[in-house]
Amino acid sequence: MRELKPWLDLIFKRPGRLVVGGFLILATLLSGIALLAVSGWFITETALVGLLLAAGVAATINLYVPGGAIRFFAVSRTVFRYLERVYNHDTVLRLLTDIRVALFRRLSQASRIRRGELSGAQWLSRLTSDVDALDTLYLRLIAPAALAGVVTLAVVVLAAVLFDVGTALLVGLLLVIALLIATVGVYLRTWRLAARQSDRQEDLRTAVIEHIEGFPELTAAGRTGKHAAWLMRQAHQVTSEQAKADTRVGWHLAGSHLLVNLSAVLALWAGFALFQAGTVSGPVLVLLPIALLGLAEVYAMLPDAFGKLGATLASASRLNRDCREDEQPGTPLAAGLPPETALLAGNITVKHSGYAPLFTRFNLEIENGERVGILGHSGSGKSSLADVLAGLLPHAQGSLARKDCVYLTQKTVLFEDTLRANLLLGSPEASDTELWGILEQMELAERFATEPDQLDTWLGSAGSRLSGGEARRVALARVLLNPAPLVILDEPFTGLDAETRARVSKRMATLLEGKTVISLAHGSEALPGTDRVIYLSG
Repeated sequence: MRELKPWLDLIFKRPGRLVVGGFLILATLLSGIALLAVSGWFITETALVGLLLAAGVAATINLYVPGGAIRFFAVSRTVFRYLERVYNHDTVLRLLTDIRVALFRRLSQASRIRRGELSGAQWLSRLTSDVDALDTLYLRLIAPAALAGVVTLAVVVLAAVLFDVGTALLVGLLLVIALLIATVGVYLRTWRLAARQSDRQEDLRTAVIEHIEGFPELTAAGRTGKHAAWLMRQAHQVTSEQAKADTRVGWHLAGSHLLVNLSAVLALWAGFALFQAGTVSGPVLVLLPIALLGLAEVYAMLPDAFGKLGATLASASRLNRDCREDEQPGTPLAAGLPPETALLAGNITVKHSGYAPLFTRFNLEIENGERVGILGHSGSGKSSLADVLAGLLPHAQGSLARKDCVYLTQKTVLFEDTLRANLLLGSPEASDTELWGILEQMELAERFATEPDQLDTWLGSAGSRLSGGEARRVALARVLLNPAPLVILDEPFTGLDAETRARVSKRMATLLEGKTVISLAHGSEALPGTDRVIYLSG
């Protein structure tokens, strides 16, 4: 259960909501059981009075108190059920927000290598199915199991009050066994199967996504049918394993219901003895067995939840493993950096895991305010070097210190959001005037001034509503808004024609005044103004 601890700690940061939600579930369950018990008592009392009257014996019955109780519990059950659904689903959405924020915070602090260890399909599985397995942990597992214990204790106390302690103990023993079968028993029988099933479902999901992504290649190779048949075999295996798990859950559900029914029979049998002794009345005799039968609803939700606990543990384990924070910060600090120096790299080695080094014994010292250009052909390692200097890729050897930086990667990254939201990532406190000013410098102000929503124009998925050059300039504007003293630009003018590039490059000189700039490109014409140029070979 260690895998769940960080996520349980996150869930229990909202104790007030959990307590209120648990109370609403408890009130709903107690109202349902009380409705059954009072109805059974009232029906029995009415039947006995009717028999007495038919036999010519004078008898009376109070219709108002039990009738009012039945109406009260019927209404309270409906009201509490409605409030519980609304309140607890809102709680689940809040918990989902907490989990996602914590998850993305971990991802943001992990190294680029860590994030690159999984494919896109696997990350999709982490962010959807694995998170979904955790966000309903409280509502599906914790609250029902805890409240089942509370309701069971309440029914045992009711048995002691209405009947006797001996009957209450026997009923309590049967109910505890039923509760263990529906919870611990199910978990022990299914956790390995559920965990394995969770892994297989992820593998199948990944294979299906890769099949869709690689469909043109499969078609060209004539392997579409064979690969689809292989996917069908994998899916059949998954469904077969799921059927096996469901069968085990079903048997445990039947076993717990059997014990609940046996406890009701035991209470009825003990009640007859007490009835014959004149200790309890006929209506009271049936009240407890019917209340016990109401526990079946409480126990019914437990086996399925505990049958999936193994899969939940597997999901938590995957998230803990793949989304853990790095022990060492990914971004180098400025500790020990001379005050006049913006970046100092000493004998660093640049390499990707499992591959030969791109650079060894690389040294670079850049003074404050200096503008350095780095040129190299495709494959020479420019982007890898930029990743190391920005802290996205840890250097294998050597030392690296620098001031805070902002980094424009070679790949243009825009989010499916508004223009304003994308720009504010660079400087959250920027005013509209500043946003329009930077757009003017990037020659985009006129482009968006004609849009109906202007700064609130929706850019589409990955900036799909923009041309390549426009998207690049938006990304560049976002970087230039950032107040960081060190600016790293990898191919800043990708997608721009020569004339636009020249005008934007000239305007950038003013925007970058006072900052230290490292720019990387294939040719000198693709660099903004530089004080010196370093040539990479390899």
